[in-house]
Amino acid sequence: MRRAALGFRVHSGWAVMVALAEPIAEPAVPTASMVIERCRIGLVGSGTATRTAATVQPYHAARELDIERARELIERCAGEATRLAESAVRVAIERLRVQAWEAEACGILVASGRPLPSLPDILASHPMIHTAEGELFRNALVAAGESCGLRVIGVKERGLYALAATALGAPAERLRSDVDGLGRTLGPPWGQDEKYAALVAWVALSEHCRQPIDD
Repeated sequence: MRRAALGFRVHSGWAVMVALAEPIAEPAVPTASMVIERCRIGLVGSGTATRTAATVQPYHAARELDIERARELIERCAGEATRLAESAVRVAIERLRVQAWEAEACGILVASGRPLPSLPDILASHPMIHTAEGELFRNALVAAGESCGLRVIGVKERGLYALAATALGAPAERLRSDVDGLGRTLGPPWGQDEKYAALVAWVALSEHCRQPIDD
């Protein structure tokens, strides 16, 4: 079994996942043959009864409620997002295993990393509501990766290319150019979501491959 890593860029209610394979030789950047899967995963229910504005944007919905009902709504949505994330990650791991790839690590793009304030303070600030919703869905994927036994790393999106340059030993501008160029071989979709998810997966895989693994 050859190693693979998953990379995620998260939005409210969904995320883009790219699975990246361990190369035979160790290049400085991903190559098209290393991109073994890319897809969008849902972090809220897909049926009309389960997919509502409240589940996609729970903090927006919560600000219309009293604080206890708001807390209950957010906890319920967080639990559902975690359940769906874990299911999606397990399915992805199994799909890779069937193809003789062993998912060993998971990279997730994160925001600033500053702790959130109290719930009343979050609900009083529209920018903070958006921040908290991002954290809710990112935390769901972190929990899912850990539950599935993956080594999970979080990389701040703003510093992604700088950190990748250090981890992979290549200039950031070269990384940007080469990752952008993968789309010419792979074809669509290859937007910013896929590029960032691929790069954070490669960082996670690079970090993991420094550790021995039992065959």
